[in-house]
Amino acid sequence: MRWLGLATSLALAALLAPSLLARLRAAGVVRENYRGLVLPAASGMLIAVTAAIAVGLLAALEELADADTLAPEVGAALVFVLGVGVLGLVDDLLGGRRPAGAGADPNAPRGLRGHVRAASHGDFSTGMLKAAGTLGLALYVLAGDGRSTADYLVGVGLLVLSTHLFNLLDLRPGRAGKVFVALGVVLTVGSWDTYALQALGLFIGPALVLLPYDLRERAMLGDAGSNVLGAVAGLWLILALGPTGEAIALGVLAVLTLYGEFRSISAAVDRNPLTRWLDSLGRRSRAWSNTSS
Repeated sequence: MRWLGLATSLALAALLAPSLLARLRAAGVVRENYRGLVLPAASGMLIAVTAAIAVGLLAALEELADADTLAPEVGAALVFVLGVGVLGLVDDLLGGRRPAGAGADPNAPRGLRGHVRAASHGDFSTGMLKAAGTLGLALYVLAGDGRSTADYLVGVGLLVLSTHLFNLLDLRPGRAGKVFVALGVVLTVGSWDTYALQALGLFIGPALVLLPYDLRERAMLGDAGSNVLGAVAGLWLILALGPTGEAIALGVLAVLTLYGEFRSISAAVDRNPLTRWLDSLGRRSRAWSNTSS
């Protein structure tokens, strides 16, 4: 019955997505993408909204019909994912990243170094507040989990870095979503266990619904989406890996995050023919999108 989480959230997200994207555009919650197209931004809030609705339906079914619909980890996952979603949405709305002429702040901090630099001058940017809030949420959801001090700190680091890394990946349509799907497939096949897939189905369903919108340049995830994908990915790593696996994953995430802060991930992807092809897979061609936008 725990597969109902994935099925319910998938159906709800498919139903809600068109209306939500239309409302974002009408409200002026838009942003220019890398090609200058103005698209509805913060569409990733669909993940949090869908999960909040679906979990109520599943909880009622579990209570009234004595059905086993929710894994024990769902409560903590909701706290972390919904909290990260709110922090990301605040950054989307107040971070100063809008189309030119639409109230954009050309001096808005960019990247972790930019936010740290702003904080050193007493200007606590929305990005810095998001980072601090993510750390606080990670410290909370893993507390009391029976971990040793070292394992607790590794888990917290894993959640924080995963959340941030997916924000760095979200620089081209569909990139963050495709990495999320690929990671989920690797973890599921590698562990030969679908428990994490069932436990996090509330969030995976709407993430899958958003992927084609993002790929076809009909919407942008925004921080409310890319950070949430990273949050779910971090939880997936923790559910699928043991202490040693988490430590290795933390090291990999740290290296990728440092590279993304000081180098261009997009340039690295474009230099390799295989990664360039995978990155462009499913994306609209430049010529076609120019004539249809």
